[in-house]
Amino acid sequence: MRIVFAGTPAFAVPSLRAAHAHHEVVAVYTQPDRPAGRGRGLTPSPVKLEAIQRGIPVLQPLSLKKKSTQDALRELRPDVMIVVAYGLILPQAVLDIPQYGCWNVHASLLPRWRGAAPIQRAIEAGDEETGVCLMQMEAGLDTGPVLLAQSLEIGREETGGQLHDRLADLGAQVLRDALGLLRAGVRLPPHPQPEEGVAYAHKLDKAEAKLDWTLPADVLARKVRAFNPWPIAEAQLAGERLRIHGAVAVDEAHGAAPGTLLTASRQGLDVACGQGVLRLRVVQREGGKAITAADYLNARRDLVTP
Repeated sequence: MRIVFAGTPAFAVPSLRAAHAHHEVVAVYTQPDRPAGRGRGLTPSPVKLEAIQRGIPVLQPLSLKKKSTQDALRELRPDVMIVVAYGLILPQAVLDIPQYGCWNVHASLLPRWRGAAPIQRAIEAGDEETGVCLMQMEAGLDTGPVLLAQSLEIGREETGGQLHDRLADLGAQVLRDALGLLRAGVRLPPHPQPEEGVAYAHKLDKAEAKLDWTLPADVLARKVRAFNPWPIAEAQLAGERLRIHGAVAVDEAHGAAPGTLLTASRQGLDVACGQGVLRLRVVQREGGKAITAADYLNARRDLVTP
């Protein structure tokens, strides 16, 4: 089949590989190169790099609303357009071009966690399960009917980065299965999303990374996991700003003010929260790298609990 693939970040790369393995990917659409790194040089997206490596033509329009852009897509004569974390809105005129429409690989069990950050929001909310939905796209934000879905359990200490990688692979598997069925002449029945259970996964903001010690410890532990590897949780502790890469909640009563360092040992830095204690296991000082609590205390002997 003739496939046009649209995606930008690393999450979309396994799906591109799956599509390319058994079908003809005639073009890849991805976001324009953006400034990145300390030098702020223009950097191609992970999907663009993958496409170039595989010899697939790459297109990077600023928008899909122009008639000339839509005409160029129409000339590619796609059977289906696969969209995975592309980052641009697809107008109805674009949705209507492929013979079988546009399919979206989305990292949640819809209608829960429509939107930009479904992986992190699932962890932050304490969900025990998530998954991938292959959705027939329509004009609304992640509102289209689901063609195929697969679920998985979220690990008790799984980070946003770890879950991201598992869901990226699962998304590729679901897409591979669906394309195989379509090639065999099997049209997957669309299942409309239920009206109940809708939740929106709003885009992550760096301001969210600042931990509020008045919140319960289990809430903060989930934030630490969800925001790893970006934007990474941070907090003021013991007179300095620390980025927190790893932490667990400890169900322990205390009478201290939130934000108080209760104990400091090789097991971690125990901080009083609004309810319970947050044990910091992996931290990062200003200008430093992520280190264990034990290594941190080698430099902050003044904090070690006798």
